[in-house]
Amino acid sequence: MSEAQTNRVLAPEGSTAARPVVDLEQGLSGQTDDIFSLRPSGATTPIQVRNVLVADDDDLIRKILARWLTRAGYNVREAANGTEALQMVREEPPDIVITDWEMPGVEGPQLCHEIRQLRLQHYVYLLILTSRNEPKWVVEGLESGADDFLSKPIREAELVARLRAAARILEGERKLQQLARTDPLTGLLSQRSFYEILYYEFHQARRTKRPLSCVMLDLDFFKRINDVYGHPVGDVVLKVAAETLLRSCRQSDVVARYGGEEFCVLLPETTEEQAVNWAERFRATLRAAEIDVADKKLTVTCSIGVSGLYEDTLTPEQLVDQADQALLCAKRTGRDRVVTYQTVNQNVEFNLDDPHRRHDLFEGILAEHVMTPIVAPLQGDETVEHVAAYFLRSRISSAPVVNENGQLVGIVSEKDLMEAITSSEGWNRPISELMRPHVITYPADTPVRVIYEFLCRVAMRRVIITDQGVPVGAVSRASLLRWFRNLVLSERARANGQQPATDKTAEDIIQDALNQIARERDKMERKLAEKPADLPAYLVGAASRLQELAVDILAFASAVQNPFGEQFGCGASSVID
Repeated sequence: MSEAQTNRVLAPEGSTAARPVVDLEQGLSGQTDDIFSLRPSGATTPIQVRNVLVADDDDLIRKILARWLTRAGYNVREAANGTEALQMVREEPPDIVITDWEMPGVEGPQLCHEIRQLRLQHYVYLLILTSRNEPKWVVEGLESGADDFLSKPIREAELVARLRAAARILEGERKLQQLARTDPLTGLLSQRSFYEILYYEFHQARRTKRPLSCVMLDLDFFKRINDVYGHPVGDVVLKVAAETLLRSCRQSDVVARYGGEEFCVLLPETTEEQAVNWAERFRATLRAAEIDVADKKLTVTCSIGVSGLYEDTLTPEQLVDQADQALLCAKRTGRDRVVTYQTVNQNVEFNLDDPHRRHDLFEGILAEHVMTPIVAPLQGDETVEHVAAYFLRSRISSAPVVNENGQLVGIVSEKDLMEAITSSEGWNRPISELMRPHVITYPADTPVRVIYEFLCRVAMRRVIITDQGVPVGAVSRASLLRWFRNLVLSERARANGQQPATDKTAEDIIQDALNQIARERDKMERKLAEKPADLPAYLVGAASRLQELAVDILAFASAVQNPFGEQFGCGASSVID
């Protein structure tokens, strides 16, 4: 095409002044895969609708259009045909695509149709240039996905005006998406938008074998702030927490308001240990912040649960649930602290809405009715050697640690001892150096339903029961199983007109166990004298039976003066299980 012909097609108007393109706020796209424009938090950041892709097989026309658009303040990329344009849109979606109708291979309408099939990170405005002005061609182009037409010959002023109109449309669309995908109070991502990004990051981490961590945090005693100072003050506190989160995060992190006073943070390429370090820094920063409200300076703390991506973390939802379990433990151990999912040994799921639960078995039952008594708590100055011998002798895996006044100060387990036993000096270390100071505790008068739901929710195996800070017992999954099994068996026997064995008093049950221990002892003496071939196997079985009987004695020890224990018994498989 000659320059004269080009001028007739484009009809440039060099005298027309082009105004600067309107700057738009960073909006959220209408596509569900918009992940990159939401970093780090989904909060809006200013952007400009300046990226334009021009697709035309005529080099000269592309150059003239590019010159006009560059003069108007746009960033222009060029594609020589529809196939090349489609690939460029896939790799880096522009704000606006200007395409000629007639091109070799993929024509303008087909290009529009293909672009509309892509799952892009934001909506792309499509403008077709054509000399086909008949209604049937206009209908075909709009049906293919185009937003607007510009008839040839093209004038510079009209082209720039059309793009300004496109900018206004994109601005309105993105603002609507922002309202739909962000929390209106804090500007953070909504829970739904957070999960859209989480799915992408989860599968990316799985595919590339890179770490990924999730952090759940909850503002401590937030309800008190609302109750004492009012909800407007509570809103200010939420905004401050959100702003502090944003300042603490990297560009690649994702922050969402999960609900109420709960926030969720996704940390890509971050191990659980690194996430804990971040969480501790944030917790300290938030605690040090002074919030000026109602002529007062408020401070707020938070509880944080952290989970990394484990081999058996199968779904994005499970990753969040693991962090939520850790958060629940942080709240139960006193708040204002960080707890990791490493405290969880296995995943356990229970259906609290099981239709087979015919009536409430929890009514009137407290922790003190179900707990296993703690016979001998440990002192912090006891050595690793002494405690290891105690664990082996008692066949238990952990025990509470108390101070000189009997107050609970921590808990020590076999795993804690493992850190010290590899050196001779380690055996002389006091367990106060190894114990974990944060212990999940409940008062003795806690309804057992509360503890049951906690143990169903998390993968921990037991909690410690206290009376004014003194450990008096433990409730484990085993003790709950024992209690409710005895309860159900008793009710079933009564329903069948039988006298339940558990109607015996606790003293009767303990005496029965002692008698059985005596009989087992006599059998073991005879076997030892006979020395049969299967003696080792018999001794193992006999020792297990003796342990069960010892557990029964321990289980019913507190039932002697326990109104529920008189009927149903209590206890666990060990002191702490």
